[in-house]
Amino acid sequence: MTMFLSLSNTQKARPRRFGYRISVVGAVSFLIIAAWTLVAIFAPYIAPHPVGDIVDFDFFGPVSAQFPLGTDYLGRDMLSRILLGARYTVGISLAAVCVACFCGVTLGMTAAVIGGWFDRGLSRMLDALTSIPSKILALVIVAAVGTSIPILIVTLAIIYTPGCYRFARALAVNINTMDYVTVARARGEGIGYLIRSEILPGIIGPVLADFGLRFVFIVLLLSSMSFLGLGVQPPFADWGALVKENIGGLSFAAPAVIFPSIAIATLTISVNLLIDNLPQKIRDRSEQ
Repeated sequence: MTMFLSLSNTQKARPRRFGYRISVVGAVSFLIIAAWTLVAIFAPYIAPHPVGDIVDFDFFGPVSAQFPLGTDYLGRDMLSRILLGARYTVGISLAAVCVACFCGVTLGMTAAVIGGWFDRGLSRMLDALTSIPSKILALVIVAAVGTSIPILIVTLAIIYTPGCYRFARALAVNINTMDYVTVARARGEGIGYLIRSEILPGIIGPVLADFGLRFVFIVLLLSSMSFLGLGVQPPFADWGALVKENIGGLSFAAPAVIFPSIAIATLTISVNLLIDNLPQKIRDRSEQ
């Protein structure tokens, strides 16, 4: 009896360890993403010079104390242009991925719940849209209606909505066969309730991971469009446009090309690493 009480007191004294294990890589990635987000928000207040001002008569100026990242092909400060370019790269990509994921996930869950002709017709239509290469579709849309920030957001959202739809539909179809969904349908719950309260909670984790990956894809596609001259128009520029407009000086003024490329790489790689190192809840493995 004494031994039993001693073991019980020992177990009660041992603290339970519930929580999330956050890896160093995930934490560093999150800090980099947070830093670029803050830069995008406060860029006009922290940029040393206005985005279009020529501040150096020596084009492709070297890195110096006055210009920490050098100057571009017109003598504009690269640090200011990279900081202000973060507003367009991060802002446009985030807006586009939010629209794409909202539309794709909503349509995917709706198709899974309704099924029948609605599911088949919507799936075939979005499959046809998926069959068009993303860059070609973006070039066609932008060439047809012109270039502006709202058009870029809508174009990128249209391109990535089918992928979000197929991913969400595949998850929702599996959840839709669960017993608790069948019970909810049997007691007369509507489509909106099934989607909001039964399907969405079961797929939210994978959808958030897919959200991060789509964000990376959109950043790279936006940079590609800007490199082709169909992105943000001068004097404003996102990071892809900064690489494109300074590519002619790569052989003798590499900083003007390398630093925007590093900005793109740090953002996209950090998002990928954060997704790969999402914190996982660890169960208490102490003796009971």
